[in-house]
Amino acid sequence: MDWKVVEGNWKQYKSKIKAQWRCLTEEQLDLIAGKRVELVDRIQETYGTSKDEAEAQIKRFEERNKD
Repeated sequence: MDWKVVEGNWKQYKSKIKAQWRCLTEEQLDLIAGKRVELVDRIQETYGTSKDEAEAQIKRFEERNKD
């Protein structure tokens, strides 16, 4: 998954991110704005996971949502 594409089409991807990580707030999603590093940080913060676990979750998300 090309995160530059995600960032450029954030409105489209935002709903997919919200469906996967339902506890992320609209404010957090606005801060993420398609940036993978921000998504990792917000998953860690919201779900209390390690960075490695957040990365693994995003990797699985990327596999399911290949363009």
